[in-house]
Amino acid sequence: MARKSKRIVEFRRKREKKTDYNNRIKLLLNDKPRLVVRKSSKNIQVQLISYEIKGDKIIVSAHTNELKKLGWNFSCGNIPAGYLIGYLMGKRLIAKGIKKTILDIGLQAKGDRLFSVLKGVTDAGVIVPHKDKVLPSDEKINGTHITQYVEKLSADKEKYNKQFSIYIKNNCNTKDISKTIEQVKEKIDKK
Repeated sequence: MARKSKRIVEFRRKREKKTDYNNRIKLLLNDKPRLVVRKSSKNIQVQLISYEIKGDKIIVSAHTNELKKLGWNFSCGNIPAGYLIGYLMGKRLIAKGIKKTILDIGLQAKGDRLFSVLKGVTDAGVIVPHKDKVLPSDEKINGTHITQYVEKLSADKEKYNKQFSIYIKNNCNTKDISKTIEQVKEKIDKK
């Protein structure tokens, strides 16, 4: 008589390393909507999601492409863009009467781009539990590190043209990043 094995098959999303179910349960038990931040190489997307039995429901969302309408001509995937989209999202949450949320970055590698969104949301007035040491410095938020890197690359035109082709195409001067950030923040505040 053959013995039956009791092999347990994990959920598909866990096998594919797309979802950490232990972390998800902790977030859902918190009973607050989740501020979900997802990044790609060129963009950052932020959504406020609440749990429902039928499936998660998106309450508010923001995407870095929206910054272009507000005068942002620089890259939409860098730290200053992350801060601005977080600030925009924070203002939208305040307008909807949402003052507290929790951060959900999923299984993504932690980094300054993700936490720049968190800094933007908290600067807009939303309470999100976090440790201050994870937030990027003001120099990174203001794009000072980008300006310094451009100055380093200015000697090698080939590298500069390849890496900053978006800035060249949009006729952007990296010395104007911090000024542009303030202008975009003012436009967000007026909305």
